[in-house]
Amino acid sequence: MKPLGSKITKCLNHRAKLVCIDNSGAKILRMYAVIGYKGRKNRQSKAGVGDIVMCAVFKGDPKIRDETPLAVIVRQRKEWRRPNGIRIKFEDNAAVLINESNEPRGTMIKGAIAKEIVDRFPTIGKIASIIV
Repeated sequence: MKPLGSKITKCLNHRAKLVCIDNSGAKILRMYAVIGYKGRKNRQSKAGVGDIVMCAVFKGDPKIRDETPLAVIVRQRKEWRRPNGIRIKFEDNAAVLINESNEPRGTMIKGAIAKEIVDRFPTIGKIASIIV
């Protein structure tokens, strides 16, 4: 997994709700842990675009609601600055479900995703319809 080129502003707190934009069966996810987060004791973990999070399925198919899948955050509302000076933000917070080998569980992604995701997770970029 490649590092990100820009420093992403971490804006999604513990228990944040995310829209699932793939066709895996989940509709709304609730984030409860960030994989690889290193912080101070008793500090809640935060996440941004490109982070892998553990989440609970809040709304979706009954089969997938019992699971606690991994997801990658692909959009966030809070703006961040790219190395070329452009500031970018989206209109919602969204994620894509992945398996243990960082491959997407769905076969199609609805909506736009950030360019930083394609650099870090090329298999998600292959099935994305729009890359910003």
